Amino acid sequence: MNIQRIHAIFEKDIKDFMKNMMLLVLPALPLVIALLYALTSEGEAELPLPLLYLIVGMAFSGITSAMIMTMMAEENEKNTLRGLIQSPASFVDIIVGKSLVTGIITLISLVASLMIVGIEPFLEFRVILGLILLFLFFLLLGIGIGLFSKTVSATSAYLMPVMLLFGFTSMVGTFGFAEDSMAITITDTFPIMQAIKIHDSSSWMPMVVITIWIIAAAIFTYVCFRNTMTDD
Repeated sequence: MNIQRIHAIFEKDIKDFMKNMMLLVLPALPLVIALLYALTSEGEAELPLPLLYLIVGMAFSGITSAMIMTMMAEENEKNTLRGLIQSPASFVDIIVGKSLVTGIITLISLVASLMIVGIEPFLEFRVILGLILLFLFFLLLGIGIGLFSKTVSATSAYLMPVMLLFGFTSMVGTFGFAEDSMAITITDTFPIMQAIKIHDSSSWMPMVVITIWIIAAAIFTYVCFRNTMTDD
């Protein structure tokens, strides 16, 4: 990795972020949900974990995945990705530079949102580690989809399933499914649900499961990258 090249990519993407109205709106989404919860739950000691993780899921899917997939799709659409790869900056430099922008924006929005509704349940080492793993999963998933997308507008079609399947997973229990139903059994293995389990037990198995999801997302990203580089 080259720090100067990463810094140059970071500066460029920060400027692009400040000019893109769609990206500027994304960090406000978790804040709006947090404010609504704070107003409607006035007097309650603490929000249930599924609601807190709805905010977490919104931040990671609506900011982390959405931002990075938009930036990668833009490079793909303008046919500049190959030029970047062939430049002195390596693919790792490009990913790290773009991920820094996404990571900083996500961190600011997520911390601010959790402080509104109560950040105390997240001030534990294992929980923080779980959040970092979630960030990596949503980041890699967003990169892969961004590389797969031919245009920026196409990312809108892919973002909605990502948010519904992975961002809002904690709300599946509110749909009235039986505890032993197939829907609950399947979604219990999803990253957000595993992160919630970190609060309820001292087992490290939830982190192992999230790590498996990260590996799957990394493989997906690598395949999309290879296809992008070989696509005529």
